[in-house]
Amino acid sequence: MEELDPDELAVHPGLPRAVAWVATLNAGYFVIEFTVALAIGSVSLFADSVDFLEDAAVNLLVLLALGWPARRRALMGGVLGLMLLAPSVGTLWTAWQKLGAPIAPSAVPLTLAGLGALVVNVGCAWMLLRWRAARGSLTRGAFLSARNDAIANVAIVAAGVVTAVYPTPWPDLAVGIGIFLINLNATREIWEAALKEFHPTTPRPPAGEVAEHKRRG
Repeated sequence: MEELDPDELAVHPGLPRAVAWVATLNAGYFVIEFTVALAIGSVSLFADSVDFLEDAAVNLLVLLALGWPARRRALMGGVLGLMLLAPSVGTLWTAWQKLGAPIAPSAVPLTLAGLGALVVNVGCAWMLLRWRAARGSLTRGAFLSARNDAIANVAIVAAGVVTAVYPTPWPDLAVGIGIFLINLNATREIWEAALKEFHPTTPRPPAGEVAEHKRRG
């Protein structure tokens, strides 16, 4: 997708509205999924619910940072990448605890919660799709987060189906570890985008040429 002009985006009403909707949806579904995760003891739902809370915070950060200069946005992009690690660490800790008490979560709530999360994340990714190249690392981070969460939700639903047939905690644990790996990759992509924005590679013409161009114009 062609890179959108920052000055044009700064006054465009579409991006702030989309980000605000995404933040609201993520915050709302965090409450639902976190409650279900605690009720059935699901590692994958716990990890995904923390992702929803983190996504709500990230999109609020994007909303606040839309008018910032490129280097400041790049620094915030690096912070966003670090934030993506938080649910990953939580996933590993929850998985470690689950290994001490390997009980299969209830399959039906696991599957239904995963389906609901999938609907929310697909909707969020669709709303951010137009803007994934806008505002560099921050908006790209928000889009990647919604996209990656949708992938994780498909895995959660699959884990629920497998658990319904074979009552075992291992599919739920495996998906939790998968979410950890997805978040690591998202962090790498966001940091790369932030570095490119902080150190642009496009060469600028010498000051003398710029002055000459302005004089002739």
